[in-house]
Amino acid sequence: MADKRRVAVIFGGQSSEHEVSRVSAESVIRNIDRNKFDVAMIGITKEGRWLPYDGPVELLGSGEWEAYAKQKYLAKSQVLASSGENSVSLILKTSMPEDGGIDVVFPVLHGCNGEDGTIQGLFELAGIPYVGSGVLGSALGMDKAYAKIIFEKAGIPQGKYLTFNKKQFQQSKEQVISQVEKELTYPCFIKPSNAGSSVGVSKAHNREELIAAFELAAKHDRRILVEEFINGREVECAVLGNEDPIASTVGEVIPCNEFYDYQAKYIDNNSQIKIPADLPKDTVEEVREYAVKAYKALDCAGLSRVDFFVHKETGKVYINEINTLPGFTSISMYPKLWEASGIPYQELIERLIDLAIERYEDNKRNME
Repeated sequence: MADKRRVAVIFGGQSSEHEVSRVSAESVIRNIDRNKFDVAMIGITKEGRWLPYDGPVELLGSGEWEAYAKQKYLAKSQVLASSGENSVSLILKTSMPEDGGIDVVFPVLHGCNGEDGTIQGLFELAGIPYVGSGVLGSALGMDKAYAKIIFEKAGIPQGKYLTFNKKQFQQSKEQVISQVEKELTYPCFIKPSNAGSSVGVSKAHNREELIAAFELAAKHDRRILVEEFINGREVECAVLGNEDPIASTVGEVIPCNEFYDYQAKYIDNNSQIKIPADLPKDTVEEVREYAVKAYKALDCAGLSRVDFFVHKETGKVYINEINTLPGFTSISMYPKLWEASGIPYQELIERLIDLAIERYEDNKRNME
């Protein structure tokens, strides 16, 4: 088909979520409609090297793709780019040279350097449409502390929180700990302001655990967020669209561990997901309304998953965070929520690509 769109799926990246990204990408590539799209695969190693890949899809999740790509392309000096070399436009536009380049990028990247606005800025400079939020929405969504400021301004209920930087903790440890104990008490959650998939997140029940949690979070970001504990059910809602986004049904996560950490999400496989969540109709609608409100407040586009707590005793809804490039693995909540809402996986991918083109056209500036 001559009118097939050429899509570059980018995966991996320099983040603590590199492995999750590979699994998500494998799932996306397996499900994309090849009657409508030609696919180029581009992997980013943990060292930041960009490598084109045309081998078996099943090697993505295991990580074996990298050795295959290096053997084929590095030996022939045909690597499209390594960190800091060449432009992203050259990388992408030569991925399918026989077909005239790439029409749209699908960045299946999670965490820093993929979900935080950095790579989105490269796509903007290259003038190439891409799936997901722009630089501003991506940066705000990734930075939990700044997202909370926006949520507060938008009137979306959330728990109490404090923010600190690494040096502040290192130089005034006793003062920081005392402030947390006074204003938030125990238990409380400590997390890097910029990270995803619950990487670096801890629940502290006492001072010893709090200090250890600060030290762990500081390994992942220079800014640290401390949140009050909310005795709530963990529910999630998927959002899709640009200027007029829609919300999916609501799902509930029942973690196998004390909270839904990285281990519970991707390793133990014992957590439960209930779609739809067993919640009162009014509560479901409240979650859906707040999800869209948060999405618009951060100027998101394409897709996001918005996470909430529903207090177990009062039923009050609190926003937790937003994920502008949520997981697309076989067990990920985002595609499952839309499947339950009437949009199957393959159609969801197509819609996201269409939204990327739409957003690109809307963002064009007239320089005359």
